[in-house]
Amino acid sequence: MSEQFARTYQETSGAVLDELQRTLQSIDPASLERLCREILSADQVFFVGVGRVLLSLQSVCKRLAHLGIKTHYVGEITEPAITKNDLLIVGSGSGASLFPLGIAKKARTTVDCKIVHIGSNPNSEMKDICDFMVRIPVRTKFYLEDEIDSCQPMTSLFEQTLLLVGDILAKMIIKEQKLDMKSLWQYHANLE
Repeated sequence: MSEQFARTYQETSGAVLDELQRTLQSIDPASLERLCREILSADQVFFVGVGRVLLSLQSVCKRLAHLGIKTHYVGEITEPAITKNDLLIVGSGSGASLFPLGIAKKARTTVDCKIVHIGSNPNSEMKDICDFMVRIPVRTKFYLEDEIDSCQPMTSLFEQTLLLVGDILAKMIIKEQKLDMKSLWQYHANLE
């Protein structure tokens, strides 16, 4: 490996970690506490997003399932019906992505379940649909004035933060619920 590549890697990884640290510290802890309460009180938790956001949400969905929480993502082949006792978590940085926005509207008008928007844009159409928002105030395609800028392409910082927030919340749920980490393996896939 060249010395230049090693130096560039160290600089780039440091910049990414710095962005993630600043972003995680900028999220309102009260909104995360409320999200935790909603997750734990829901019969089932559904996730909806598109693209890389969906991939991050699927990871969060899987991790919460490892805690014994009934989770699903919209569109999975075994997705059950959502009810008023469930929670829909909508991941969309801009709050304007057509599919998540449409699903949120349908959930509101069809079953009126709890809806949480995890995103960056607090002024999107989503604000009139969801019960509350967990704001990850990072760069969106709208370049809002108070967004945390990123050296990474497009919305990478949002997607990375979304994944980390899910893992952090899972760890906090484990602590709050006094779950035995070793016993969580009972929920892990075993056909591997």
